[in-house]
Amino acid sequence: MTDDMVKSLSDLKEEEVLSIVKDRLDAGGDPMKVLDDCRTAMGIVGERYEKEEYFIPHLVYSGEILKEILEMVKPKLAEGEGLERSGKVIIGTVAGDIHDIGKNIVTFMLDANGFDVRDIGVDVPPEQFVKEIKEFEPEVVGLSGFLTISFDSMKETIEAINKAGLRDKVKIMIGGGTLDDSLVKYTGADAFRRFAGGAVALAKEWIGGK
Repeated sequence: MTDDMVKSLSDLKEEEVLSIVKDRLDAGGDPMKVLDDCRTAMGIVGERYEKEEYFIPHLVYSGEILKEILEMVKPKLAEGEGLERSGKVIIGTVAGDIHDIGKNIVTFMLDANGFDVRDIGVDVPPEQFVKEIKEFEPEVVGLSGFLTISFDSMKETIEAINKAGLRDKVKIMIGGGTLDDSLVKYTGADAFRRFAGGAVALAKEWIGGK
């Protein structure tokens, strides 16, 4: 079922994937797993775009399908424990990158899990992250990126946060389709998570430990 959903979404078969999601949720399937499968499928969509197999209209369409899935999942998440805002998280896609599908999934899941989330958008310069951290005072900062250019942008953003004297006040996680654990040391982040569920679990661990 997981493979069917990932394939249907990455192939942009709207009716088919919505039917699969409905069946999974009606059968008591884990809504968090549905969202992780969305992240996997959207990663494939991004790869096809990079290879010029998909183009801007495909990205837009995939985003619209994703919104429909999120609307289906949200009530199921709300059926869980009552949400008490447990901490603050800032998330944004770093300078030079405008990919936001993965970021949007993480933002949605953090919000659904009781975090006070400020999504500051895409192509966000280091100084904007610094400004937002000063204003919002989060415990966690999420840096998102898909393109390889985002590696240096993440590094520069974390250096700016450090220079502003804010680095010891926040935990920083990075995520994105082309990233891996090796980028943690290079960028100066605290951790990397590939999937949205992992990002939520990490935020809970960090904020719970404060």
